[in-house]
Amino acid sequence: MPATIRRTLVHVQRTYEEGGKPVDDPTLLVAALAIIVNPWFGQGFVDDLRPQIRDHAPGLGKVLTEMILEVTGDELEGYGKASVVGMGGEIEHAQAMTHTLFFGNQYRDAVQAKSYLAFTNTRGAAGTPLMIPLMDKDDGGRRSHYQTIHMNVPDAPAEDEIIIALGASVGGHPHHRIGNRYLDLEEMGGDVDNPAGI
Repeated sequence: MPATIRRTLVHVQRTYEEGGKPVDDPTLLVAALAIIVNPWFGQGFVDDLRPQIRDHAPGLGKVLTEMILEVTGDELEGYGKASVVGMGGEIEHAQAMTHTLFFGNQYRDAVQAKSYLAFTNTRGAAGTPLMIPLMDKDDGGRRSHYQTIHMNVPDAPAEDEIIIALGASVGGHPHHRIGNRYLDLEEMGGDVDNPAGI
């Protein structure tokens, strides 16, 4: 049975000036959100969440991906995901819908991404801040595309709801000038192919 969606939202943000300096090519940030009924609400501790994940996640991933691509088209460069579960649920419920390939691969495959989806998951009442971290869809070390979409929904999540979100960027952070992790590794004598040193 697919997810019960109360509302979907699209948030679009363009930055024309940053740090007192105009942005020649304005950065576009996009978030697509679905407010759904928490399928585990009121059931107590559920040992196996996978049946509902399999029922809900693919459709949610497809719907949100389509909402993102309606705005960005094939220009999408950065991406990420997030979820907020209402106070009547568990943080595991927030993670369940986003930390599954049945959800994430709808997005990854559509944009032919090579990197993993950056993420946040939290629990809170209606109006809880939602933060969607972004990174380059093809290069996890490209710091110019480390960005975060900040927003909230005043009336969600209710205690029996979960907000599921995808984020995207066209362009990097305005006036990026901190280099990338590969330059750091080179200067520190590290191995680009083994950045954690393990």
